[in-house]
Amino acid sequence: MTFKTFLLACLCLSVCSGYSQTKTDSISKKSSDIVSNKDSVIDGKLFASKKKIDVEVDTLGVKNLKDLPQVAELDKKWLDELYNNSLFDTIYKSVTELEYEPVYYPELSTDTLKARLERLNARTPFNVEYNPSLESVIKSYLKHRRNSLERLMGLSHFYFPMFEQEFDNQNIPLEMKYLAIVESALKPRARSRVGATGIWQFMYGTGKEHDLNVSSYVDDRSDPIKSTKAAAEYLNRVYRIFNDWDLALAAYNSGPGNVNKAIRRSGGSKNYWNIRQNLPRETAGYVPAFLATMYIFEYAKEHGFKPERPAFQLIQTDTVHVKQMISLNHVSEATGIKIEELQFLNPAYKLDIIPKVKGKTYALRLPREAIGTFVTNEDKIYAFANAEFNQREKPLPKIVSDDTKIRYRVQNGDYLGKIARKYGVRVSQLKQWNGLRSNNLKIGQRLTIYPRNHGASSSSKPVKKVVNTAGKQTYKVKSGDSLWTIAQKFSGVSVQNIKDWNDISGNKLKIGMTLVVSK
Repeated sequence: MTFKTFLLACLCLSVCSGYSQTKTDSISKKSSDIVSNKDSVIDGKLFASKKKIDVEVDTLGVKNLKDLPQVAELDKKWLDELYNNSLFDTIYKSVTELEYEPVYYPELSTDTLKARLERLNARTPFNVEYNPSLESVIKSYLKHRRNSLERLMGLSHFYFPMFEQEFDNQNIPLEMKYLAIVESALKPRARSRVGATGIWQFMYGTGKEHDLNVSSYVDDRSDPIKSTKAAAEYLNRVYRIFNDWDLALAAYNSGPGNVNKAIRRSGGSKNYWNIRQNLPRETAGYVPAFLATMYIFEYAKEHGFKPERPAFQLIQTDTVHVKQMISLNHVSEATGIKIEELQFLNPAYKLDIIPKVKGKTYALRLPREAIGTFVTNEDKIYAFANAEFNQREKPLPKIVSDDTKIRYRVQNGDYLGKIARKYGVRVSQLKQWNGLRSNNLKIGQRLTIYPRNHGASSSSKPVKKVVNTAGKQTYKVKSGDSLWTIAQKFSGVSVQNIKDWNDISGNKLKIGMTLVVSK
C-alpha cells in the first residue's frame, strides 16, 4: 500500500513539472512574437518580420572622404626620407617653437643655476648671464629631452675633437662646437626644409663661397672636416662685423642683414637679449637653445647623464687618399668592415662611390685596424673594383622588368647591407630602385629588388651547377670566407678567375661548397 502511494505521488509530480515547463516556454514564445510584430510596423505599414530594409547611401556626404591609400603611402615615404632623422627634427622644432613659460623642475633650483651660469660665463666669451627665459629653456631640455641629449653626448665623442681642432686653428671659441647640435643634431646628411645640408647646415650658394663643392657623387657640405673649416671661416667673417659672439651666432642663423634690422628696430641696442624680440622666430630661439645645450653638456655629470657609447672614437680612425674610383661596397668586401660603418665614416659620398676626378683628391676614412689591410693590398683592391665596375649591367633596359624583379619584406634585424649581400646587389642599387635617400628601414617595409641573376625567377628552383673538379686544386668554403679572401690565399688567382672556373655570377658563397681554385 505504501509503495503504490509512493508511485502515485511521483507520477503527479512529473505531470505537474512537465505542465509548468510547457507553460513557461509558451509564454516566452508569445512574448517574442509580440516584440517581432511590434518591430515590423513602420510608418503605419505592416512589413514581414524577415524582410530586409536596405540602407540608402548618402552620396553627397563629405565627412569620410579618404585619399588613395597607395598614394598616401608614397607621400609618407617621401616625407620620411626628407626628414628621416627624428632627433634632427626634434631639435629643429624645439628651436623654432621655444616657449619661455616657467618649467617645474625641482631638481635644479634657480640659485644653483645662477651660480653655475656665473662660473660658465667667466670661462667663455659668450654672454651666459642668468635670465628667466634661459632658465625656462634649460629646465625644459632637462625635463623633456634627456634621452636625446644622452645620444648626442655619445656622438659628440666622435665629432667634437675634429671641431675643436679646426676652431683652435682659426681662433674660434671652442664652445662653438655646441652649435652643431642645434644646427643638425650631429647628423652629417641632415637636410632642412629649405635645402640647408650637413652638420653646419650650409645652403648651396654659401657652401660654394667656402669651397664646399656639390656634385652627383660628392657633397662637401656633408663632410665633417671640410664643412667645419667652412663654418669657422664664416663665423670669423660675421664676428669681424659685430665683434660679439652672441650676435655672430644670430647672424650665422639668419644672416647679418636680419641682425642689423633687429638692432635698428631696438633703437641701436647690440645685446642679443635686447634685440631678440625683433629677430625672426627661429633666430630668437637659436641662442637660448645654444646656451642651454652648452650648460647641459658642461654640467652633464651633475645632472646624472649617462652618454651612449659611440661606435667609434675619432682617434680610432684614419684616412687614406684614394687613387682610383672605388665604392664603399668594394672596400667593405676587401676589409671586412660593415658597409654601414663605412657610410657613417664617409657621409659625403652620396652614392657610396668615391670618384676619381682630375685635379681633385678624395679621402677614405677607415677604422685604424683596416688601414694596413687597405694600403698593403690597394693595387689588388683597385683591380677588383675596376673589374666590378666594368662588369656592371647598364641601368634601365635589362634591369627594370616585371619578369626579373622581386618584392622583399623587411624583417627584424635587416639592414640594407645585409639585404644587398643576400641578393648579390649593391646598397646604392637598392636605394635607386626604391627611391631611398637614407639607410633607414622599417620592419614590414616592401623593397623592390632586381637580383644579380636577372634571368631567374624568385619562385623557380635554381638549376644546380656541376663543375668538373678532376685534377684541379679545390678549396672548401668556411665561415667568414668571401671570394676576395679566398683569392688572396692562392698566388695568381683573382676573384674573376674563381667566378669563371666555378660558373659563379654573383658573390654569394655557401659554407661547405667546393670551389676550383686552379685551371
